[in-house]
Amino acid sequence: MLASRAETRGRVSAPAFLRLYLCFAAAYLLSYVYRNINAVISPELTASLGISASSLGLLTSGYFVAFAAMQIPAGMLLDRYGPRRVEPVLLSVAGCGALAFAASDSVGGLTLARALIGAGVAVCLMAPLKAIAAWYPAERHASLSGWMMVAGGAGALLSTAPTAAALSFVSWQGIFVVLAASTFAAAAAIFLLVPDTPHPPNAAGWTAQWHGVRTVFGSRRLWWMAPLGSATIGSFMAIQGLWSVPWLIEVNGYTRDVAAAHLLLMGGAIVGGYLGIGVFATPLARRGIATRHLYAGGFGLNIVVLALITLRTPWTYVLWAVYGLGAAVNVLGFALLGQGFPRELAARANTAFNLLMFCGSFAMQWGIGLVVDAARSRFGIDAGAALQFAFTLVLVVEFLAYGWFVFGWRRYAVVAPTAEASA
Repeated sequence: MLASRAETRGRVSAPAFLRLYLCFAAAYLLSYVYRNINAVISPELTASLGISASSLGLLTSGYFVAFAAMQIPAGMLLDRYGPRRVEPVLLSVAGCGALAFAASDSVGGLTLARALIGAGVAVCLMAPLKAIAAWYPAERHASLSGWMMVAGGAGALLSTAPTAAALSFVSWQGIFVVLAASTFAAAAAIFLLVPDTPHPPNAAGWTAQWHGVRTVFGSRRLWWMAPLGSATIGSFMAIQGLWSVPWLIEVNGYTRDVAAAHLLLMGGAIVGGYLGIGVFATPLARRGIATRHLYAGGFGLNIVVLALITLRTPWTYVLWAVYGLGAAVNVLGFALLGQGFPRELAARANTAFNLLMFCGSFAMQWGIGLVVDAARSRFGIDAGAALQFAFTLVLVVEFLAYGWFVFGWRRYAVVAPTAEASA
């Protein structure tokens, strides 16, 4: 009864969503800019530092390693201390990482800086989702979370053609200084304008929370979904965040500005996909098209289109836009996974799934670079042919992961939550 009253008081006194949205959305937008900006500035990084494809993949993927490593502890910190106290501290780490990136002139320094940025933005989605769950009734969660995803999509857009245009006036180092200042401002806004979330009177201790984490990682349902999420959204983030521009330049023969325009269109398609999910997911579910069907269909489309891109099919603007549209279903993975867990484990299940997807992105981003370098040295082929070989290997992994997902469909697709989360 006491917890229920506290929760009710928290929700009655919830601040206006617009104020929260502007604060949290600014941080989430910046996290997407950080994630994807290396794709656009990769020619400058390569030219100014003389680094190889594998080194470029390694330093860029440092973001994903640190981001993934922070998921479980950051989720526990959010449950205990709330978004207002946790996210500003981590954003300050990201701001310092951006300044270090601007000042670095070696692969080691850039990799460490990217890792600081990744750790610093690790809760830019989980923090607002925690706040939404604490302050607002359940029937509003989907729509409010959808708007937060739109902010991330806007950040992906900002890191494409607008960033390419900015490079005509300022260096990539200058861009990172501006990003650092913006990150510190977002941290201050959250700390000053966002109130504390209601604190549960009987919060679980660290031992009980770790037991919940072990329960999640022991779940067969997680490992049914993890291969597809890790391979498909992991490769998408790696390609969107780094290898898309080298592909469009080396394979398709486009200029950097044209390549950035492709990413802008792809980012717009992702935003459209998020909006479409928010508007149509519930009506479609009433007609028998459930979350699992949208998830499987979207990732299936994503894989097919990547195959067409790898085959150098014409109409590249359309292909890259549809590639982004299919990836928008990644947000449904959290809802689909949560159907197999009780509510008290939902946050830890989400962070576990997020961790595995970002581990997949690290492996894909660095792995593509390693394959490109190895193929060029062993087979004597140019960068374009090496990228095509690397993308083909990515497709093999994705097809295998999709097959595993289909294989487990009857057993895991429809599962009611259980107290043990053994689904």
